[in-house]
Amino acid sequence: MTDRQADIGLVGLAVMGQNLVLNMNDHGYTVAVYNRTASVTQEFMAGPAAGTRISGHTDLASFVAALKRPRKVMLMVKAGAAVDAVIAELLPLLEPGDVIIDGGNSNHTDSTRRARALREAGFLYVGTGVSGGEEGARFGPSIMPGGHVEAWPLVKGILQAISAKVDGAPCCEWMGEDGAGHFVKMVHNGIEYGDMQLIAEAYHLLSDVGGLEASAIGDLFGRWNEGVLDSYLIDITAQIFKHVDDDGRPLVEKILDSAGQKGTGKWTATDALSLGVPLTLISEAVFARYLSALKDERVAAAAVLAGPSGQGPAADLDGLEADLEQALYAAKIASYAQGFMLLRSAAAEFGWHLDYRAVARIWRGGCIIRSRFLNDIAAAYATAPDLSNLLVAPFFVRALERAQGGWRRSVARAVVAGVPMPAMGAALAFFDGYRRARLPANLIQAQRDFFGAHTYERVDRPRGEHFHTDWTGHGGKTTSGTYDA
Repeated sequence: MTDRQADIGLVGLAVMGQNLVLNMNDHGYTVAVYNRTASVTQEFMAGPAAGTRISGHTDLASFVAALKRPRKVMLMVKAGAAVDAVIAELLPLLEPGDVIIDGGNSNHTDSTRRARALREAGFLYVGTGVSGGEEGARFGPSIMPGGHVEAWPLVKGILQAISAKVDGAPCCEWMGEDGAGHFVKMVHNGIEYGDMQLIAEAYHLLSDVGGLEASAIGDLFGRWNEGVLDSYLIDITAQIFKHVDDDGRPLVEKILDSAGQKGTGKWTATDALSLGVPLTLISEAVFARYLSALKDERVAAAAVLAGPSGQGPAADLDGLEADLEQALYAAKIASYAQGFMLLRSAAAEFGWHLDYRAVARIWRGGCIIRSRFLNDIAAAYATAPDLSNLLVAPFFVRALERAQGGWRRSVARAVVAGVPMPAMGAALAFFDGYRRARLPANLIQAQRDFFGAHTYERVDRPRGEHFHTDWTGHGGKTTSGTYDA
């Protein structure tokens, strides 16, 4: 403990908060800490923080008094009402120009609301995503700050110092206005949902169709991690398959097949619907978790619903493995393309100035979706900052040309064998839809006009002109008007 005034204060000493504080201390910053439950602060100070420059406080007034001006207070508390409650307690103790940093998994709409309210009150606000879990918080996470740009020079040094580094560059850059930082973190988490589901689907096919045991699947993922799929999630998956329980059997096979979630994947899908973005892969990954949670219903249905047993045509194991590697890679490209489509749409809707190259670069280290692949995304946006879609970047055009054969064969094998591949199949359908100059939506427009007089546009007339047909011969000329929703 020290009498020296602290460079930054942190409220909330759960696992992420404690590790961020220790990380800051390691980088030479003096930190004051406060937790609503005083015993948590006392245990932290007597344990991990013993002998450091960290100062512990059991009341907010002494905590705030320990901070250098302008004060910087980082909140690591549960998203939602708890954040608002802590801010309400802090404000009477702070002065105009002080900075509040929300480092939790807040919804971007809450961050935008807080940013505007705090600006009116004279305070500065930063809403920042922090990804990397316990280990990342301790040794270097990916950090995605947004909010009041005037606050960035005040917090930049600390946040970049404690972030992960890739090729010497910090995995922390300014994302944009209001809730931009938390929106970028939400999309990160949505992509994480998609990556995890794609990996699980590959496992399902390897196990049910390929007949591979867990250890062999672990070996395969280890080899994949040396190629284009090199990533944190592929690496830990290889380790998971190698882990055995006390009886020597693979632990993964004993884990109940009902997946949990904390809501950020659902937020991503909901925002995609609101913004009109076809975020099909991530949405299917969220729905797959919902389906997995219906364990009792699935067990009952398995007894009465007929279908393939999971064993398709005799598997060419080498071919299956090679195809799946390409399928995972291609579907991953589609997933990130959709994620960046959502970022682009949000930037246009909310007036944010997102740097997509910077987003890709700060995801290269510290976070859950970190991978070699993100270097290629960053390079694509460096070449074309206004790129409409990653799928049409020359690097990814060539990559998809090489990979789509294995992608198609993998999905086809799964369909024949009755193995569900909702995310990988949705990604392929999205790719095939996006690459088509003409889709059957003309029929949908005809149907809408037939039953609801919703009108349609014509391919032989300029865009923006709308027409209605009296399809039955006894309809009227009145239309319902046109709109997009």
